[in-house]
Amino acid sequence: MKRLSQSPLDPGFIQNPYAVYDEARARGPVLFWEDYGMLAAFDAATITALLRDRRLGRQNPEPAPAPAHLTQWHRVEAHSMLELEPPRHTRLRAQVLRAFTSRRIANLQPDIDQIMQELLAALPATGPIDLIPQVCTQLPVRIIARLLGVPEERWPDLLRWSNTMVAMYMAGRSRAIEDAAEAATGEFVSYLTDYIDRRRGDPGNDLISELIATESAGEKLSSEELIGTCILLLNAGHEATVHAMGNAVKCLLEHQTDPLALAPQNIAATVEELLRFDPPLHMFTRYAYEDIDLGDVTLKKGDEIALILGAAGHDPDIHVAPDLFNTQRPGRPHAAFGGGLHFCVGAPLARLELQSALPALFAHLPGMTLAETPRYAATYHFHRLEKLLIQP
Repeated sequence: MKRLSQSPLDPGFIQNPYAVYDEARARGPVLFWEDYGMLAAFDAATITALLRDRRLGRQNPEPAPAPAHLTQWHRVEAHSMLELEPPRHTRLRAQVLRAFTSRRIANLQPDIDQIMQELLAALPATGPIDLIPQVCTQLPVRIIARLLGVPEERWPDLLRWSNTMVAMYMAGRSRAIEDAAEAATGEFVSYLTDYIDRRRGDPGNDLISELIATESAGEKLSSEELIGTCILLLNAGHEATVHAMGNAVKCLLEHQTDPLALAPQNIAATVEELLRFDPPLHMFTRYAYEDIDLGDVTLKKGDEIALILGAAGHDPDIHVAPDLFNTQRPGRPHAAFGGGLHFCVGAPLARLELQSALPALFAHLPGMTLAETPRYAATYHFHRLEKLLIQP
């Protein structure tokens, strides 16, 4: 079995994982990644096939008992549709999609525009300005709060709880990170429990109210499932978009992209190229529910495999000259939003936010330049910037 020894915390890998992906794809394309103790797929064909293969899933077939210091965190995870398979996943996802309609997403356009203009108006007149906290972070978290119906003024708490919980998925997880995640989970659950109880008696035109209505209509959505779903939507509903927006601005500035790429007739294609070129999520794992032949290697029943989504978008078998950023590139599928049963339910919202925010930002700051070379954070499997300093 061919092996890969590459620490996800290595500074060179953090700044440019794509060179490692290219080498791994050429040697593999499926290798045993020693640092993770599992097989990893680096080519688009294998990744796409396994994302859709029902012989694999997110749910661990042999879960270990939850450690005592992570009781609340694991209780929430146990009701997250991201970690479930049919039939529970089917039921939960159907209820979310029933409320998370294309019309509801489209109706958020004025909210996105309003929040974006508010954020741009608040930017300092002189630089350097860090766009990550000033713009990239606030827009998605405030929009997801509005979508769910959570009071928008609580966005700093939502962000703090979310960031602390999501750290559990990053390389370098420690006991301190686990303890912080458990505490944040407890605060998050307590807040949502009280808020949902109030919403039951005073429903509004929001996603939480619709999920409550679904529950009361006999769909058997338990209170724990409702809370787990809300936490998943709040966390996943902004985390990747924050990183995608930061990576996108960096890419557009470094490549001195033609402003026409952000014109209404071109912005959708530009966003897809940005998501392909430098996506925010680089790894997604699956468990095998039976032995699966992967060419030179066999994925054994019960084993986990890493699907390197960040590598799929740079596969030359799918994308010509993949290391070239090209907004005129013919549309080909990318894996930035995953695929199969667990395809990102928030993809339409993320696309809408990026298609709205990027033109607004560059129209407001047409002479914007990078104040320093941006650096990526040691947060693999997320691929995000530490900061994004610009001169207006």
